[in-house]
Amino acid sequence: MPARKEHLDGLAVSLLLVCCLFWGFQQVLVKATIPELPPVFQAALRFTGATLLLWLWCAWRGVKLFERDQSLWPGLLAGGLFAMEFACLYIGLKFSPASRLTVFLYTAPFWVAVLLPLFVSSEKLRPVQWLGLALAFLAVVFALGEGLGATSSAEQWKGDLLALAAGMFWGLTTVVIRSSGLTRVSPEKLLFYQVAVSALALPLLSLGLAERWVWQFSAFALSSLAAQTVIGAFASYLAWMWMLGRYPATKISAFVFLTPVFALLFGASWLHEPVTVNLMASLSMVAGGIVLVNRKPAVTAATE
Repeated sequence: MPARKEHLDGLAVSLLLVCCLFWGFQQVLVKATIPELPPVFQAALRFTGATLLLWLWCAWRGVKLFERDQSLWPGLLAGGLFAMEFACLYIGLKFSPASRLTVFLYTAPFWVAVLLPLFVSSEKLRPVQWLGLALAFLAVVFALGEGLGATSSAEQWKGDLLALAAGMFWGLTTVVIRSSGLTRVSPEKLLFYQVAVSALALPLLSLGLAERWVWQFSAFALSSLAAQTVIGAFASYLAWMWMLGRYPATKISAFVFLTPVFALLFGASWLHEPVTVNLMASLSMVAGGIVLVNRKPAVTAATE
């Protein structure tokens, strides 16, 4: 098993930036696809495709997915929480703007920061790191303040609550992974639990919600599903699982506060929303928060 690192290195930072960039774009992409594909059905197709891709990847790489390693029950729990996260997220996009929903979704690091130290002592945050986490969150709220203060639609509160639930399930998934033996399995198997359970559960939920299953896709819908599946549910989540097993979860979870800012940027370019001074200020605040969360503790004494 590779040694865990206490701080994010250049590789982790680079991977996180790419993942956050795509995840910010993905929120807007899913929202734009809902008029053509119902939300849970869209998610079901995405994770079914990701499960097939991951199975082929593991077969090619020789990664064993079904050997006995005592990861079954925590893996199924993590998979169930993951499926609930995306069910809430996709349904919530029916009621709330993507940028607004993302604010509530990214309460997930707070669940991680509060709950994970109860199980993993090395994940405890120092006061300066709590300050950085708070600064990053305030930056997100500041960037989206105009949207939060706008006149809401009659059902927007549903999207807000669903997004908060999605953030909770995301945080709980991370806690289960880090506090159980799942960190000892391969990143591929860890992700397989989550996408496979989602591929099984989400079609049933879609049927339960009486969604209309559409099998004739426009070029845009096909491109959207391909991006969500190949880049989002396969490549980016595989990278995320790999990082969870090697870096402090509280620190990488705090880093993803960049995603809502990217979502706002893509919303501005796609939906022609203005890029304001507030947005630029929030970018600086997020950067400052990330620096504080990843600040190494001072060395009080040196030995040779």
